[in-house]
Amino acid sequence: MFRAEIHQLANGPTLKMEGRLVGEWAEQTKSLITKASVPKGLIIDLTEVAYVDSVGEQVLKWFSSIGAVFVAKAIYAAGVCERLCLPLQGKLPSSSKERLRGGTHKPSPSQTRAG
Repeated sequence: MFRAEIHQLANGPTLKMEGRLVGEWAEQTKSLITKASVPKGLIIDLTEVAYVDSVGEQVLKWFSSIGAVFVAKAIYAAGVCERLCLPLQGKLPSSSKERLRGGTHKPSPSQTRAG
């Protein structure tokens, strides 16, 4: 079973999906968005998605290519977003995260002392 609904929320148009994003259901979800002009600032909520097949993955990548951002509050949905490199709403780009954690900090010569 699969369900997709578009809601107009304060933070932008949100496509909420529930169930199994597979085959023809995935293609129909894409056509749901493309029937009219693609809404600017589209948010795709995958929190209630239980399974995504290869067709569903291609549709999600397409959503990403048109500028959609994703919400994934459940572990499966978050894993799909991570594996497909989908942009999560409110998440810092990896280079910004590195700077905040100090991951890209290189010690100055005075900080590196041999023996």
